[in-house]
Amino acid sequence: MSAAERQRPDVRQPDSAEPRRPAGSSDKRFRAARVSEIPPGSRKIVEVEGRSIGVYNIRGAFHALRNVCPHQGAELCKGLVTAAVVSSGPGDFRFEREGEIVRCPWHQWEFDIKTGCMIVDGKMRTKAYEVTVEKFGVSVDDDYVMIHL
Repeated sequence: MSAAERQRPDVRQPDSAEPRRPAGSSDKRFRAARVSEIPPGSRKIVEVEGRSIGVYNIRGAFHALRNVCPHQGAELCKGLVTAAVVSSGPGDFRFEREGEIVRCPWHQWEFDIKTGCMIVDGKMRTKAYEVTVEKFGVSVDDDYVMIHL
């Protein structure tokens, strides 16, 4: 410890065992649903602290998006869930990432469910939330999907 740190008792060294949260995130967690309520390939829209949030199950992995399209405010999570269409040139196209793209119901803007980023312009995005699956107690038959705000 340096001499300056010894003179200032309020200076703390970071605890390397403590997990670091992304900037702007908090420790608030909210129960969104039971795992069984959102089977693979489906979604559930929930209300958390006045925010409408879509929770998606993509092949067993859960993701959550703010239910607002940044373009004109449509309920994004009520849009069609689809695949990304990719092409190497005229007449060639294929579908990739089936079930990972949500299309805004108003103007068809497409967003990556995992990141919240618009497909054609990654700078345009809707808020994506951290999601965990947690068990509470030893007698719980079903895990809970938790949204972290």
